[in-house]
Amino acid sequence: MKKAREKRTCNRSVSRALDVLEQFLLDDHEIGLTELSRRLKLPKNNIFRLLATLQLRNYVSRDPVTERYQLGFMTVELAQRALWQRGLGGARKVMERLVRQCNETTCVSIMSDYSVINLDSVECDHNLRVMPTLGVQLPAYCTAPGKSFMAHFGEEAIAKYTSINRFERHTPHTITDAESWMDQLREIAQQGYAVEFEELNLSVNSVGAPIRDYTSRVIGAVSMLGPSQRFHPERIEQELAPLLKQGAADISATLGY
Repeated sequence: MKKAREKRTCNRSVSRALDVLEQFLLDDHEIGLTELSRRLKLPKNNIFRLLATLQLRNYVSRDPVTERYQLGFMTVELAQRALWQRGLGGARKVMERLVRQCNETTCVSIMSDYSVINLDSVECDHNLRVMPTLGVQLPAYCTAPGKSFMAHFGEEAIAKYTSINRFERHTPHTITDAESWMDQLREIAQQGYAVEFEELNLSVNSVGAPIRDYTSRVIGAVSMLGPSQRFHPERIEQELAPLLKQGAADISATLGY
């Protein structure tokens, strides 16, 4: 019933414009009109009008040579505003420092509906690196930032999560047993950081630490991710985790923690 009401009150034009913008989350390159039309199953003239409006408002830009589209600078402004509204506006300086210290890609994330959303990232300069996806919901149970959040949930919240979550297996390394997963959360809470070894994507490891506000509530997470050959357990324990914990503490300090 609720979904039916939401569907009736949804503005179709706005919804389609957002559908267009969300297609850019799926690609690291520009997208053409024909490709957008094919993906969204809409006529080219409809897509063109939507793009023209978005371009006028600087939400997309069009390359005059290739005639393909990419996200405009207004989306960057909104992303930065989202960080400030959540008290994480000062996180980028810390992230840039962390990348200088270890040359590994660093992200800041929030949690929404038991999913993790990367809001901002600073990339390393290695030829072999992982490109983090921004603005997309990722499963919390098999990501380092997600575990950083959930390790500090109350028992009731954890019990509710395990009762409704299927623990889908993304790789052979995904933890799908609820008891094993909860044991890991207890360890994370004690050591102050979370690790993820190829649980979401093969050959990709990550490490994350929680960000707290002035009430001690965990409101975000800062994480590093990269190829598993560089993110081996010894390096994580001896180098990356200590750097990340200090970075999380510095961000938290700006929030009054």
